[in-house]
Amino acid sequence: MSETTKDPLSACILWLAQSHGVSTTYSAVTEGLPLVNGAITPSLFSRAAARVGFNSHLVQQPLGKINRLLLPCVLLLKDNKACILQSLNKDTQRAIVVFPELSMQASELALAELAEAYAGFTLYSRPEFKPEASTQPSAATVRQGHWFWSVVLENRHVYRDVLIAAVFINLFALAMPLFVMNVYDRVVPNKALDTLWVLALGVSIIICADLLLKLLRSWFVELAANRADLKLSAFVMERILGGRLQHAPASIGSFASNVQSFESVRSFIGSMTITALIDLPFFLLFVLIIGMISWYMVIPVLIGAALILLYALSVQSKMQVMSEAIGQASAQRNSGLIESLAANETIKSFNATQRMQSSWEQTTSFLAACSSQMRLLGASVGMSAAWVQQLVAVAMIILGVYLVVAGEMSQGALIASYMLSSRAMAPVSQAASLLTQYYQAATALASLEEMMGNEQERPSGKHFISRAQIRGDIEFKNVSFSYPGEEREALSNLSFSIKAGESVAILGRVGSGKSTIEKLILGLYKPSAGQVLIDGVHIEQIDPAELRRQISYIPQEAQLLSGNIYENITLGVAHPANQQVLQAVELAGLAPLVGQHADGLGMPVGENGSRLSGGQRQAIAAARAFMREGQVLLLDEPSSAMDSGLEQHLCQSIKKQSKDKTLVLITHKTSLLSLVERLIVLDGGKLLADGPKADVLKALSEGSLQKVSA
Repeated sequence: MSETTKDPLSACILWLAQSHGVSTTYSAVTEGLPLVNGAITPSLFSRAAARVGFNSHLVQQPLGKINRLLLPCVLLLKDNKACILQSLNKDTQRAIVVFPELSMQASELALAELAEAYAGFTLYSRPEFKPEASTQPSAATVRQGHWFWSVVLENRHVYRDVLIAAVFINLFALAMPLFVMNVYDRVVPNKALDTLWVLALGVSIIICADLLLKLLRSWFVELAANRADLKLSAFVMERILGGRLQHAPASIGSFASNVQSFESVRSFIGSMTITALIDLPFFLLFVLIIGMISWYMVIPVLIGAALILLYALSVQSKMQVMSEAIGQASAQRNSGLIESLAANETIKSFNATQRMQSSWEQTTSFLAACSSQMRLLGASVGMSAAWVQQLVAVAMIILGVYLVVAGEMSQGALIASYMLSSRAMAPVSQAASLLTQYYQAATALASLEEMMGNEQERPSGKHFISRAQIRGDIEFKNVSFSYPGEEREALSNLSFSIKAGESVAILGRVGSGKSTIEKLILGLYKPSAGQVLIDGVHIEQIDPAELRRQISYIPQEAQLLSGNIYENITLGVAHPANQQVLQAVELAGLAPLVGQHADGLGMPVGENGSRLSGGQRQAIAAARAFMREGQVLLLDEPSSAMDSGLEQHLCQSIKKQSKDKTLVLITHKTSLLSLVERLIVLDGGKLLADGPKADVLKALSEGSLQKVSA
């Protein structure tokens, strides 16, 4: 309970889940959330509770107003603490409360005592009802709806208010034409100046109200868009980080470009789009008012609207093709840029700048040409709409003059009809312009849709077995695996078992599948066939984060994150103790580097450790592994970039740390074989030998290697 006592809200979620018969783990609740100081905050509570299938609602209310029908609930206490209110008896003024600090044991308190600690906020949380279904919901469907549209529709109450405001705004638009018509037809002929001032006062009030409503409408639309943007951005990133590596993109740059294209979707659902779509139906209202003045005056408006929409629709097929081409070219250029920046040293060292420059210029040239054509088409729609609108205005003036001369319309009615026609054509022109942005947003949404459908490490609705401590038994049963896009199997029908506390080295030539075994043990990949068992339990039953917390892993390529040494060593550790950090530094051989630098553990490492040597980066990766103190040590060429002195120190540290623990070592260095007692030899993804170290080494030296029985 050490983690949950420092994170009271997660402890409350686990208690609620257990009380409702939901099996979950601390890692399943918290992994991937942007924790603050290693703990869930009230704003993150609903996202964490949703992972165990609970709805939650934060209410500010006094203790006496708590709804006893919704107990148990979570009370937020002062000093960033929380507890479970299990029952409340107003007659006896007593309450049964569960505190994380007391290992979630129930305690009875007086209401007055509880009220002193109560912060005034209550979190009601109940299991969400989910009817049984014969099939699992698709990955693209979350929160009982589409991942994108369901979030947008969460703001439907805001859009309802926006629609009401739009009704009044468009009704107010009638005020000015009616004001002008009455001035020309009644005030001027009758010299009714008092009537003029009354009409002017009324229309001024309406104009002020119109301005206020437009400002409020824009503010509410942006508010809804920002709310959706925050939720969707967080959810997109959560899906990216939570996806299985089988679905990792072949090109990081292209993938990043696709994710960034979400901005075009966000802008499309912004204020201009919503305003135009809401105003479009009122085109019929203005046409109706014009028709009430004179049905002849409706004809130019209808013809003009039809011409604008027809032209906008006629260019859509070409714009769709160009939008897709621009998306692909932009992703390719972004991929080349990231690759050039990451491999800049290699490119310069081998005089390969010409290749990258040529590729950049060709892609940019194509992108510029397509973008220019698309902008030209988009501009042509807007300019054509303005041109048609002016022609409609001219046609209405000409037609109106004939009607005035014929006595079928007054001069004021002519001016009012003219003003109403421009107001009617405005939303039609805006809608036509939006069609030019539609395909760009649709292309971006389609690429995101594909990404959101990728398989996740934690599928919705799946509950994992909590393994607070694993023994370290590892077993592969007829495991086969192929990397995405590869026809050749990295592992083929592989079977072996490693007992808890056993030390094993996996040997084999390059590409024999050694590193693949470690990735499968970590749950980074899913076997295409067969089973991986941890302590006799299928690895898919164990929460990935909880499994990885108990594995001390040193990868072959030490990847560091931007920041300092301390941040990289404590990566993924919620509440690191200073003594634990110093011990990991000493074990990894980092003490000289840290001690001799003025910043110590605060020394910047640069992007991907660019300020450090390969051996220093590997030593930080080793310290990161020692921080976990896992029951399983998973080491992939842990000293390949180290000098002999640092390697010897690391070897002694591994021997010390691996006592009574499972050690799985991948290495080509014979100096590290002293750490193990058993060897597994692979060739082409198949088991070639498995047995005691002395027997396998003897067979290797004699050149007569065959499968050796353990």
